[in-house]
Amino acid sequence: MKIIDRINKGQEEGRPLFSFEYFSPKTAQGMVNLHDRIERMCYLGPEFIDITWGAGGSRPAATIEVVSNAQKVYGVETCMHLICTNNPTDKIDKALSEARACGNQNILALRGDPPHGQSEWSACEGGLNYASDLVRYIRETHGDYFGIGVAGYPEKHPESSSMEEDLRYLKEKVDAGADFIVTQLFFDVPMFLDWVKACRAIGITCPIIPGVMPIQAYASFKKNIVGVSVPQWILDGIEPIKNDDQAIRAFGVEVGIKMTLDLIAGGVCGIHYYTFNLERSTRLILEGAGLVSKMDYIKKNMPWRSSFDEKRKEESVRPIFWANRQKSYISRTDAWDEFPNGRWGDSRSPAYGDLDRYGVYLKYRAEEAVQHWGIPNEVDDICRLFVKYCTGETLTLPWSDQALALESGTIKEHLVELNSLGYLTINSQPAVNGAKSDDKIFGWGPKGGYVYQKAYLEFFVSPETLEKLKQRMAKFAHFTYNAMNKAGDLHTNTNGSKPNAVTWGVFPGREVVQPTIVELASFDAWKDEAFALWEQWSRCYPQQSKPRELLQQMGETWYLVNIVNNDYHEKDGIFELFQEDVLAQKVAKAALADVAATSNGEDIKVESVSIAEAVKA
Repeated sequence: MKIIDRINKGQEEGRPLFSFEYFSPKTAQGMVNLHDRIERMCYLGPEFIDITWGAGGSRPAATIEVVSNAQKVYGVETCMHLICTNNPTDKIDKALSEARACGNQNILALRGDPPHGQSEWSACEGGLNYASDLVRYIRETHGDYFGIGVAGYPEKHPESSSMEEDLRYLKEKVDAGADFIVTQLFFDVPMFLDWVKACRAIGITCPIIPGVMPIQAYASFKKNIVGVSVPQWILDGIEPIKNDDQAIRAFGVEVGIKMTLDLIAGGVCGIHYYTFNLERSTRLILEGAGLVSKMDYIKKNMPWRSSFDEKRKEESVRPIFWANRQKSYISRTDAWDEFPNGRWGDSRSPAYGDLDRYGVYLKYRAEEAVQHWGIPNEVDDICRLFVKYCTGETLTLPWSDQALALESGTIKEHLVELNSLGYLTINSQPAVNGAKSDDKIFGWGPKGGYVYQKAYLEFFVSPETLEKLKQRMAKFAHFTYNAMNKAGDLHTNTNGSKPNAVTWGVFPGREVVQPTIVELASFDAWKDEAFALWEQWSRCYPQQSKPRELLQQMGETWYLVNIVNNDYHEKDGIFELFQEDVLAQKVAKAALADVAATSNGEDIKVESVSIAEAVKA
């Protein structure tokens, strides 16, 4: 969707919009961190985000990667910077084609800074001279497909001889086909509002979005205010605290809140925040200005984050298995021409992308993985890692790129028990019986609706424990399960052909929506990826080391199991399946505690007794 259409809709509804700018990092880890930050900040509800092209025209591939992930995986509208610097028209054509391919429909057309090593700007061979030329070129080659933004300078461009000349250049860019203007940063709100009046006076009628930079540090503030007028109250406030980083950030939030409120009072259509790839200050400014609540971030239209990829616009059903690896799901289904909507057809056999083609990757490099996940020498070490994930001490696992979901937090105590017993959970959802669609934890979809969930658990388990579990399953008529190992050995009590909807919603004036399913063919595809991650994790440790051998052995022999309790009225019913193990562990620990108490001073630590031994005892 074009940003201009979003702006117009916001103005019709009488609500100010906000958006964020990010720059593409230079390092692989920086890229990982940025993706995490964008995903978190998307829940604040920005109308769009824009991604810089890179200083001097560098790193275009990184820009495209961020744009693609934001559009496809995080479901947020993007605006890609495109510059003239070092960009002949054939490279511009390539960039525009790649932008269209990933669903991007918005470009911020800029001339750009001088190339590296040059003090003055000059066009490259086969390139364009001005931002207005770039706007015309995009319109000539792509018609009305792209929404186009251009830069405005409330205190004039440094190379312009006067404000009048600068405004003429701005109008030329708008007349060439630009839809909206985003300004460079400023701190003087009355000055900006006067500048807007000057723009209107010469016939510039398109929306103008002010750019606000949260003050993050004294040094960067001084660097960025060269040529920028700063109100005296800001200078007086920042100088006494210039050596106190925490105080600087707090003051920066105060400045940002005041600017935001003053701009909204001045009638702006929205505000663009220059985040510098940082999160906290921007979030606090939005909260302080009342643009977002501390608890009520953007509502989801589905339980999973929708993609803005054009070919996915009708997608309304996904298997639950990739809930914690959505980027992987997008990659493996990227070649699909059609996506399931309404209901997943019984006869459908989804063809997921080949793992060998697109690869399976951990979030971290080897040394970082060891730092985050430790050095497991026995199964109990891995159990403890999974317990730490459930309690929030560890924020990721090889199978989960993000912290434990809020809804799973409601069953955290049960998950801790299961993982301490050797049921290594990688996905879960609690039963929900008619929560309101605006519920802060479980809600999704339009207002006035109700949402439902069947309890779901997915975990790795040893072959011996699986056999015991299968015997118990016969006592639970409402439970269905699938279990597979790496080799594809299947154990199930379903017929395998029909999908099982585990999340659905009922909304006014609409059919029942069933967006999340458990389905055997998809589980088979996910199984390959899930077991490949054991191998990837093992490679973080030296060959023939104990951790590597342990992880490889577990990946080769353990089973991946999913269980659904189809009676969604039972809040904790799915955990009754494991009560025998829970009670056995408690009895064993109590017995060992008694032994320790009567050991005549012998050093027996109950906490260090292995889980397996405790249950055996």
